[in-house]
Amino acid sequence: MRAEGGSDPRGEVGTGLPAETPPVPVDAADGSRDLPGLTACSLCSGETLGTADPLPGGQPERLNRLSGAGVARVTFVECLDECERGDVVVARPSGHRRRAGVGPVWFERLAGDGATGELETWLRAGGPGTAPSAALRAMVMERSVAAAEPHPGTQSA
Repeated sequence: MRAEGGSDPRGEVGTGLPAETPPVPVDAADGSRDLPGLTACSLCSGETLGTADPLPGGQPERLNRLSGAGVARVTFVECLDECERGDVVVARPSGHRRRAGVGPVWFERLAGDGATGELETWLRAGGPGTAPSAALRAMVMERSVAAAEPHPGTQSA
């Protein structure tokens, strides 16, 4: 969801980036916007900053603003099975990058204006498949699907 209201004096509405920031890539196959995606945990989104977050709606609102600005598709899910890491966000590659074999990038404790601004800059540069800034690299989770433990209350086959 995009926040209602006027323009942001920092540039594009709610993004914190100058209006001249280059657009996201266009998929040459059909001319549509080929956006990366973000998946965030609805249960832990906002827990890193908690009540100290000055933005009404907190971190979920920041992520929704990225979607409203056309930077990424945003999906909230109930659980990503990484509860202890707080504010977990998974950046999914755009369609053309996924077809080229690029996988998702998992971030932990990605919260606040600074971290979300770093995420936005990286997504506009292509997201997964593009080197993240040092600030974002510090939040990358090394994750192995094979080593992941099942969520409490689930049974393994």
